[in-house]
Amino acid sequence: MRDDKHLFRSLITVKPGVMRAPLRWVLWDVKDTLLKVRASVGEQYCKEAERMGLSLSPVEVDVAFRQVYRQYSRRYPNYGIAQGLNGQSWWIRVVRETLSQCRVQDPARLNTAANNLYHNFCDAENWEVFPDSVKALESCSSLGLKLGVVSNFDNRLEGILHACGLLSHFSFLITSEEAGVAKPSPAIFDQALQKCGIAADSVAHIGDHYVKDYLTSRSVGIHGFLLDRDNKYNQSDIPQEHRLRSLEELPSRLQRHVD
Repeated sequence: MRDDKHLFRSLITVKPGVMRAPLRWVLWDVKDTLLKVRASVGEQYCKEAERMGLSLSPVEVDVAFRQVYRQYSRRYPNYGIAQGLNGQSWWIRVVRETLSQCRVQDPARLNTAANNLYHNFCDAENWEVFPDSVKALESCSSLGLKLGVVSNFDNRLEGILHACGLLSHFSFLITSEEAGVAKPSPAIFDQALQKCGIAADSVAHIGDHYVKDYLTSRSVGIHGFLLDRDNKYNQSDIPQEHRLRSLEELPSRLQRHVD
C-alpha cells in the first residue's frame, strides 16, 4: 500500500482547481461505495455450514477468511487470471481453504459449501444498498450525465447490481476479472475511457479507496472524488472539494461542471 501511494503521488499533482471541460460521464466503484455486504463473512459462511449440519464460530471463520483472502490475493492477484483461474474457481478455493482451517475436512461438504456460497453472493439478501446510493445515481442522470462502473470485482457483479435494483443506471460495467487488470493499475481506467469515448477531463470517478479509486483515477486525468463515509482518511493532499462524507454531497459538486 505504501509503495502504491508513493507511486501515484509521484504521477499526479492534486489541485483543487475547477474542471475545465464540461463533465459528461461519472464512473463508479461499487463495493463499499454503492453497496456493502450485509452480514460478516463469518456469519454468512456459518449460516451455509449450518445447513449441512456443521456448527462453526463466526469469529473463527472471519479470522481464517481474512488470512486466506490475503494469501490468495497476494499469490493469485485479480482472481488468478494470469495463472489460469477465474473468479469462480478463485473464490471456491478461498472458501474451501477457509473452512478447512476451521476443521471442516470432508471434501464433499467443502465443495458443496464453496459452490453454494459462491452463488449465494449473487442474491440481494446478502447485500445492502447504502441509503444515499439510488438518489445520487438518479441525480447524476438528471444532470444529463452518463454512468459506468469500474470495479475490482468478479463477473457476478452484473447479476448483483440487477438483484439490488441498480443495474439500469449504468451504460457499461468493467470488472477487473473481465478487464484482466485491477485497480490500482491505471489500465482499467484506460479501458473505461475507451468505452466513454471522451477525454479524461470530461469524466469523474467516485470511490471509497484512497489509492485504488482516488489517486489512480486522477493519475489518468479523471476527476476523482473520495467517498470517506467513516472519516478514515486524513491525508493532507486531498482537497476538501474532492472529499465526500456521503453521496448526498455529490450532485452539488458535479452540477457546476455540467455545461
